[in-house]
Amino acid sequence: MSTRLLVRYPGRPVRSRIVIGRGELARLGRFVRAVSGARRVALITDPRVARLHAPAATASLRRGGVEVGCIVVRHGESAKTPLELAKVWSRLARLGLTRRDAIVALGGGVVGDLAGFAAATWLRGVPWIGVPTTVLAQVDSSVGGKTAIDLDSGKNLAGAFHQPAGVLIDPDLLRTLPARQRRAGLAEVVKMGMTVDASLFRWVERHRIALAAGHPRLLAQAVERAVRVKLRVVRRDEHEREGGPRTALNYGHTLAHALEVAARYRGLLHGEAVAVGMRAAARLSERVVGLPVAHRQRQDAVLDALRLPRRIPGVRIDGLRRAFAMDKKRDGSKVRWVLTPRMGHASVPRPIQKRLVEAILVQLGGRVR
Repeated sequence: MSTRLLVRYPGRPVRSRIVIGRGELARLGRFVRAVSGARRVALITDPRVARLHAPAATASLRRGGVEVGCIVVRHGESAKTPLELAKVWSRLARLGLTRRDAIVALGGGVVGDLAGFAAATWLRGVPWIGVPTTVLAQVDSSVGGKTAIDLDSGKNLAGAFHQPAGVLIDPDLLRTLPARQRRAGLAEVVKMGMTVDASLFRWVERHRIALAAGHPRLLAQAVERAVRVKLRVVRRDEHEREGGPRTALNYGHTLAHALEVAARYRGLLHGEAVAVGMRAAARLSERVVGLPVAHRQRQDAVLDALRLPRRIPGVRIDGLRRAFAMDKKRDGSKVRWVLTPRMGHASVPRPIQKRLVEAILVQLGGRVR
């Protein structure tokens, strides 16, 4: 049984269709035709996903009467660069992609961010369809229309809100995902539970051992639950306005993005960085907005059960300071953090005293020297 969702945004004609169901990749061709009308697509993917899933995706597209041109980009965060985006534009030009055509993003969050931004900028905007292949992308980055690339000075600094015409989520694709990546993606589900929906957190808490082990049925349920929670947020705040509901989803990301920049996107996976960021944000929440100690301990226990990192891995605090200075949420020279006063609720991002932040960073293993 598949779940079908229609996403509308207030005052805008744009809409997205989302289908969630095991085995849905076999119906990709029909889905693309239904949501975009395109008879030709550029399929953007990375080398690993191309090997695992591109043949099935291409076959489905062709069965649906859709002509396919494949563009393979670099694997990992190093693909989200202006240079790689320019290469994608060049390939789109060689394919002769028009506004009647579409882009299909087959891969994780990096592929979705890059392909979505290419779709937003090619011919001033063409339709795109997301086919996320990781937990992280299925529960979070594929929903809501955020697209971006990184710059040397920071993560996701150049981008656009460009809603996908459709998102096809097939949890069966997670079977080929390494266990570490699967567990890292679940950090985003925990985040949504801590900041938006306490019942989601309690569900993950109850099933944490089976989820860590990759139980297929429970993973599929986690994906659907998380997508529904995120949709509740982004429907109310499509463009992440200042202080809007969507800012809650940045819980843990202030430190996570700084860790990624300071480490040059090596070592930690994004979800692992988010887990460390959530541990820091919860400690700050205790001190600043009164998060009960028991709520912080429950969050950390779930992250521990998912075998996610507890500490900052060998990154100097002065490197984090420089990365904080480029955070999109900063207020002048002040770094702002999303905090949570109680499970299922998040506060507006606020600046925190530098001394307090650095004390928490030291507690979590940040190196002074």
